[in-house]
Amino acid sequence: MRKTNYFKGEQKRLEQKKRRGRRLSIIGFFQPLISFVYGLVIGGINRKSYIQMMQQEAADAQRRGLTRVIVQDNGPIHRCKEVQQLWKKWEQMGLYIFFLPKYCSEMNPIELEWQHLKKSELSGQIFDDELDLAYAVIDGVKARGDKGNYSTQRVKFNFNAPG
Repeated sequence: MRKTNYFKGEQKRLEQKKRRGRRLSIIGFFQPLISFVYGLVIGGINRKSYIQMMQQEAADAQRRGLTRVIVQDNGPIHRCKEVQQLWKKWEQMGLYIFFLPKYCSEMNPIELEWQHLKKSELSGQIFDDELDLAYAVIDGVKARGDKGNYSTQRVKFNFNAPG
């Protein structure tokens, strides 16, 4: 993170670098007051990382003997053919998917969590690169978990996995 000193009465100026970094994407499962499981990816979330997260949640539900319901929007990854073929398997493991109505992402509690993360933990900061941003997001998620008294867990994606 870039730090700059300013003197009293001096105008503050933040310059945007010409080179823009790649996007940092986050995917997560949020249970208010209980837990927040998330993963970070440089670039966009793809079906492999989504499937890995869902497989992990299904395995955890099965191991604990619980029924788990994931609420999500109608993003293309959530409904691609490869994912649809896994729905029955996940249901047998105790994981069910509930789709929100189209254009109603505000009904998903995780959207408010993303907003708070951006506005409270990351606002007003400039990051030199994606790695600095990723560390700030990790620290921000942990800080939100500490404030909200819920656990946080970061999933590390295995990009060499088949599928």
